[in-house]
Amino acid sequence: MSPTTAVTTGPPAARTEASGARVEFRGLRRAFGPTVALDGLDLTAEPGELLALLGPSGCGKTTALRVLAGFEHPDAGEVLVDGEDITGVPANRRDAGMVFQSYSLFPHLNARDNVAFGLRVRKVSTAERRARAAELLDLVGLPEHGDRFPHQMSGGQQQRVALARALALRPRVLLLDEPLSALDAKVRLTLREEIRRLQLSLGITTIFVTHDQEEALSMADRVAVLNAGRLEQCAPPAELYERPATAFVAEFVGTMNRLPGEVTGAGTGAGTGADSDGGGAVAGEGASVLVAGVTLPVDGEVPAGGGAVEVLIRPENITATADPAGSATVVSTSFLGAVTRVLLDLPGSTAVHADVPSRDAGVLTPGVRARVEPARRPVLVVPAREGRG
Repeated sequence: MSPTTAVTTGPPAARTEASGARVEFRGLRRAFGPTVALDGLDLTAEPGELLALLGPSGCGKTTALRVLAGFEHPDAGEVLVDGEDITGVPANRRDAGMVFQSYSLFPHLNARDNVAFGLRVRKVSTAERRARAAELLDLVGLPEHGDRFPHQMSGGQQQRVALARALALRPRVLLLDEPLSALDAKVRLTLREEIRRLQLSLGITTIFVTHDQEEALSMADRVAVLNAGRLEQCAPPAELYERPATAFVAEFVGTMNRLPGEVTGAGTGAGTGADSDGGGAVAGEGASVLVAGVTLPVDGEVPAGGGAVEVLIRPENITATADPAGSATVVSTSFLGAVTRVLLDLPGSTAVHADVPSRDAGVLTPGVRARVEPARRPVLVVPAREGRG
């Protein structure tokens, strides 16, 4: 699997072992003084899938993982594994393996003994411990590293040992708390593919916390986007990117333009309360919006009252063409391989990004006038921000 290829399947692929456990968060709430980390979180990880928790710092993703691990106790709500309420079960009896960002290996133990540590605590025989540790070190690609101590290994190798240690007790659930963030870019790419390969082959339910969008989209069966302790959307990567449920998801996942627009065709249906940008909303079926001189259908709701709005359009759905009579001006370009991302200024001090095939981008140099046109496909709209429209 290419490092940038998103896993978009719903049910996980076939595994060599039995599928893992079903994990449910039901109405979880956790506050630290005035700060609410989890605000009624409802979320389910299906058996054998890799579920990524994605969101900005402070959104509650690590707190959710720690509640599942038993390191935090919720103020309200339940955690269930295969239908069993484990909310009050101590961490050491939850049958979950956890891999931390900082590796947390014992510096005085070699790789073999680090992997076997949990087995030793459970009084497994020496022969069985050594056999299991050797098996797992081979599984993570370190068969010759058993006698090495943490300071004798690279960061990537240490993280592989930490992963092997988490798997040693054959847990029903594997928990990964930003395990790759301390590694350099090339090692991250390699190790995330290895983690995905292992997870698929073992069939273990895995919950992965990350703030890295590319990491989440390339590894997970589904991605849950959290914001201020609440679930914004949980969906396969392609659906999350192509059909974001809220403006927050649309702008957090990938790059998104906000262009001024005007609702030209009213939606049908009753009002649906407050939308994600504040204010009321009505069903958007049949609604259209005028943006950059093009009328586009609305996907989702439109703000109550219509009128001036902002239209959310991704750079790949914007066409930029050099044109002396165009209304936009090229500000800068960023070469991204097959495409070049062009930053343009539109009238009214509106900045827009457009992804242009690199073979065609040579003429779009800073200062060049250009014509900008959105692709003719449904778009999300949100209320215009104050001072705009």
